[in-house]
Amino acid sequence: MGYAARQAVMTAEEFLAWEAAQTERHDFVDGVPYAMAGAEDRHVTVTGNVYMALRQHLSGTPCRALNTDMKVASADERSFFYPDVVVTCSAADRQSRLIKREPTLIVEVLSPSTVAYDLGAKFAHYRQIPTLREIAFIDLDERSTSVYRKNADGLWVLYPFEAGANVQFASVDLTITFAALFADVDETASPAQAHA
Repeated sequence: MGYAARQAVMTAEEFLAWEAAQTERHDFVDGVPYAMAGAEDRHVTVTGNVYMALRQHLSGTPCRALNTDMKVASADERSFFYPDVVVTCSAADRQSRLIKREPTLIVEVLSPSTVAYDLGAKFAHYRQIPTLREIAFIDLDERSTSVYRKNADGLWVLYPFEAGANVQFASVDLTITFAALFADVDETASPAQAHA
């Protein structure tokens, strides 16, 4: 039985130079790069639905909706992430083509293989970004959305939207209907069908 090679810790600068030469995306957390796995069609469809709704809603405003390939820096710029959808209204971010540092809204579509990471380390880093006002986690199996909003005291408050409910993103004044959020998404496949 082989053992996993110990991953050398990189600096942020080393990671950015290294990743520029890679063919796949990597989140970078506390000195270690993690390859981003491919997603199932439900994940891609819901991500696209959110992105399209935000893009149309924000057209003509200073805010921009960006999807999966846009890198977001942690507050200390020692970690970098690829959220499913990010909205930034920052003039400084408009000048930065590869990395966004001042997001307003981040949306993550949860996958079984990444849910612990998304709700753990990733969420912890996101909450430290000063400009971030909302973080949404969409659960494909439950068809529910958990939106965390930063209140005036700097505390993150959960706003749950159960299956069938429209989802409100207060940070950008947009409500996405349940039907639009899950448009063209098939019902959950059984385990046997999922591997077909």
